Parts: sequence; C-alpha cells; structure tokens
Amino acid sequence: MNPSTSGWLDKFLREFTGDQRQSFASMEVLYEALLQSGFLYGASVETLVFKDSGIVYSEEERTKINLLTALVSMYYDTIEDGSTEDCITALLQFYNYLNTKKSIFPWTTLITSTKSEKLEKILHARIQTNESVVIKNFSHLLTNALLFIDVLAFEHFLIHDINPIDYATKLEESITNTVFLALKSKSQKDEYDGLLIKLFSSSVRYNQVSEDDVTFDNVHLERYTDALEKRYLLDLISLAVWNDHELDQGELDFLATLGMELNISENQINASLKKVKTFIQNHRQEISFFNYSNPAHHFYRQTSRTVRVLILRNKKRLVKEISESKDLMILLGQSTVRDLSKEEKKRVKDQLLDICKSVPSLTIFILPGGSLLLPLLIKFIPQLLPSAFNENK
Repeated sequence: MNPSTSGWLDKFLREFTGDQRQSFASMEVLYEALLQSGFLYGASVETLVFKDSGIVYSEEERTKINLLTALVSMYYDTIEDGSTEDCITALLQFYNYLNTKKSIFPWTTLITSTKSEKLEKILHARIQTNESVVIKNFSHLLTNALLFIDVLAFEHFLIHDINPIDYATKLEESITNTVFLALKSKSQKDEYDGLLIKLFSSSVRYNQVSEDDVTFDNVHLERYTDALEKRYLLDLISLAVWNDHELDQGELDFLATLGMELNISENQINASLKKVKTFIQNHRQEISFFNYSNPAHHFYRQTSRTVRVLILRNKKRLVKEISESKDLMILLGQSTVRDLSKEEKKRVKDQLLDICKSVPSLTIFILPGGSLLLPLLIKFIPQLLPSAFNENK
C-alpha cells in the first residue's frame, strides 16, 4: 500500500478489518496508540497499522495513514453495523461541512472518478500547510498536532448528525487560547516565546485568533467533559510548554489552574508531561524540530539569519524604496527607541509589504506565513542600515 499513489485508500479499507480494526475498538486504546506514534504531537514516527509491511513510509505518509486509521476507527466505534461504503460517504459529507472556505480546501473543485479518490485528495490536503518554505518545517508540526480535532469533530458529526463546523471551530479556539495562556505563563518571557505564539496563530484552520486579553474566563473549558477532549487539551499544553529545562513557577501554576478547570488530577498532569518528555527523548534524532533544547529559539535564530542576509543583499534597493516614504522612514527610526502604536505598526507593515512586492528577492515576505517574518524585517532594517535612520529617531 502506497499512500502517495491513487487507490491506496480502498486497499487500506480492504486490509483494515478483523483483528486490525478490533484492536482499536476502544477509543482510549486508539488515543494511547496515537500518542505513542507521535500523531497527537504532530510528528508521526510510526503507523498504527501495517507495521510489518516492510515499506518505509515518509512522515507525511505515516500521518495520512494514522489520520485515516483514527477516522475509520471512530466511525466503527460510533456506528453499529457500519460499512465501508457508508464510512466513505460519511467522511466526504463531514469534510464537505468543514469546507467553509473553498480556497482553503481545494478538493471541491477536483474532478475524480470515485468517492475513494476524492477522499484520498482530501486527506492529502488536510496534512498540508499553507506556509512558505521558511516556516513550513516548524508550522507543519503545529498544524498536524491539531489533526485530532478532525477525529473528535467526526465523532460529534456521527452522533448528532449536524454540521460539525461549530464544534470544530470552538475546540480549535479553546486549544489555541489555552496554548497562548500556557506560553504566556512563563515567569521570564523573551522574544522567542512571542514568536512561538505567532507561529501557533498561523497554524489554525477555522479561527482568526489573537492572544491579546485571553484569560481562562473566556476560554470556556467547562464545555469539555469527554475524557478524550480533556486528554487532548492536556497533552497539547504539555507539548507547548516542553523544553529541556525544568518548568518555571509560572508554568507550574498555570498547569495547576488548568487541572482545576478541566477537573483532572496532578497525577494526570505529571503523566502527560512525562510522556511528552519520553517521546522526545526517544525520537529526537528522527524529528529535526526536537534536536534543540528549545525549538522556537532555533527557529528564531535560523529565520533571523535569513532576514539579515536578505536585507544586506538588497541594501541599496531597500534604502531607495524606504527613503521615498517619509512616513515609513520616521516610523522605522522611532521603532528603535519606542514601541509603535497599533495604528503605526499597521502603517509600517502595509508600506513594507508594498516594497517587498516590488523587490523580487523579498517576495518571501508576501507569501503565506511570510507576514510572521515582518517583525524581524522591521527590527533589522534600522540596525543593518543605521545611517538612513539615525536622523529620524
């Protein structure tokens, strides 16, 4: 079975029967298997099924297999006397409901000969990101860590027979806002933590989110009473706060509060943290993202170098373009000595994006996800081209 070629889904469904399917009859067993495989952490290091096939799958293929395994297992756990044909039909209807923005999920325009082929393309699209190459390696892990929302929303759809978009949107919003609170709970914050928050913001599918003014009061965790929902929230928070060092007091206090909000014990919290640590220790070499004591720090350093090189290579053109806008010159100069207002930041962003459109090698900043790098551009331009801005401070 090759998940990268047409026809793999039908073969999967033919083989995923009997003992294979029965092994995930319990959703608790399925969840634990997804956790051990890394799927819930956004990095599938193994498949849940067909482990003895002798085929070496890519991470993308492993993720695809694990997502389908989880969805099909959820279907048969929920629907009595289910069938392969009905499972495919239910999944197509489910994803059609989630396709609220046609440009995000392009499969509705695809001409395919069978339902299975259409579902294959849907699953392929689900594990892709819209980010530029610069941040794809980082953001795909965050995006794929949210894939279990599909599984929980599919269960919601099967049980209640209603459009699952509201459930999926609220769950994603709750997860995102809780992760924001976790990242902001650090006693000593730095620019790297802010970057991680922005990266997570870019990885959501259904929400336009902002970490500003987020508190437990407006996260509404009380709506989540299902054991799998609670575990998923807890495990993603454990992943969010992970680093090679001990958690600081702010993070420990946050986790204690989270435990009270979700009505989960300290033992459950410690077990979740231990599983994240064990998974990363066991698979650090397989996942480049985890090869650093703090992956966000590494990402920041890498992207900082990229932005600095781009500025220096386009120094003359940038000075020329920026000098033609007195407003931009003044604001960039003042950004080195004071915090700009929201309105001023927007003016700087809009004007810099216009400049990036006119300079071919700077178009990276106008690609999907490129706006995350703009703060670095704003920061480094006055530093690397100081003579042009000294008089405007």
